[in-house]
Amino acid sequence: MSTPTTSFGRDAAAAISRSKNEPAWLVAQREEAGQLATELNLPKPEKLPLTRWTLDQYGVSRPGKNVAAVSELPEAIKALLPEENGSALIVQHNSSVIFTQLSEELKAQGVILTSLEEAARSHEDLLRKHFMTAYAKDEHKLSAVHAALWNGGVFLYVPRNVTIEEPIQALLFADDAEATFMPHVLVIAESNSRVSFVEQVASSLGETTSTLLHNSAVEVFAKSGSLVQYAAVHQMDNSAIDISYRRAILDNDARIEWIVGDLHNGNSITDTKSVLKGNGSTSDSKIISIGTGNQRMSLTTQAVHFGRSTESDMITRAVMKDESTAIINGITKIEKGATKANGQQTEKVLMLSPKARGDANPILLIDEDDVKAGHAASVGQVNADQVYYLMSRGISRKEAERLIIHGFLDPVVSEIPLKGLREQLHRILERKLG
Repeated sequence: MSTPTTSFGRDAAAAISRSKNEPAWLVAQREEAGQLATELNLPKPEKLPLTRWTLDQYGVSRPGKNVAAVSELPEAIKALLPEENGSALIVQHNSSVIFTQLSEELKAQGVILTSLEEAARSHEDLLRKHFMTAYAKDEHKLSAVHAALWNGGVFLYVPRNVTIEEPIQALLFADDAEATFMPHVLVIAESNSRVSFVEQVASSLGETTSTLLHNSAVEVFAKSGSLVQYAAVHQMDNSAIDISYRRAILDNDARIEWIVGDLHNGNSITDTKSVLKGNGSTSDSKIISIGTGNQRMSLTTQAVHFGRSTESDMITRAVMKDESTAIINGITKIEKGATKANGQQTEKVLMLSPKARGDANPILLIDEDDVKAGHAASVGQVNADQVYYLMSRGISRKEAERLIIHGFLDPVVSEIPLKGLREQLHRILERKLG
């Protein structure tokens, strides 16, 4: 049995890069990140003592087996795929991408879908210009570890004026708790393009004493006039830790729509941030989460306004059960010069147990006068009047509460762009709420 890596540095990170036959600039970047990982501190999310989490077992490389067709994928992976596979699909199994499917029609339009590791060789100029620029390797120890050890990953390029009608799907799956599982998703949408991207992260680890560290990153670059809809559903075992940093950089009149179901069963840190760099750019973020057992979660949503006449809207809804804890932060930052900007946010937490805890922290940081900004936050139990009303119509208390909770979460669930994944999401909700 291989021993998961618990420490590494400059030389080890460079060796990993050279073993993958990566270009010199990427070898140097991994090397620098490996050094930073030995120097930087962990991030410090409020009221979450990360030093108690198992964040120093990075795993070993366990590549999956490449396949040529969906029918050849492992059964556990096929079971997670919505029936409407569509024209574009990429699958990572543990430490490597094992399958990529892209229609000839999309290829003819110049669309690129491949593993990030392959993009480092075949699309070096595009990758070098964008990779690890929205999410920097020196933000903290976790970003440095990711920059040094990322594997597999997804590279999606949508050319200028191209509209992709069907969602691009990515399934990132782990069934080995000792595997290095650190995918990186990079999406580049050129001017006036349109794309929906659906990311599903799942695991099936069985009985294990090891902790799987999913240390992932997403970088989206929406060029002028483009629209990117990014949907993500995470549903890993409680023996996994989910670290997910998502970043989007928006040029003039670009738009990002985040639709995120953070439904992981173990401890997690997620941070979803839109940087509205261009004038007239807009961001819409919808996040849901359910805490069960003794989960500890930090959920942060951010919008940073630089451009004039920019707009952001953030909605986070969490349901807390048992003895779970969630710290929910909404951060709207309007920089000097971002006149006519409008930033709105709402955080709502529904408590189903007296031992659960949910903190909603709306934060407005305004450095410009000619703007609009607002926030709303609430933490409470299921509305007794709503329960009474439904019970007066012959519905049991349990069913009434279930309906209210589903209604509470529906603004996000209904936005998932794949019917099969929406149905799967409902099943996950039923299981976590049951």
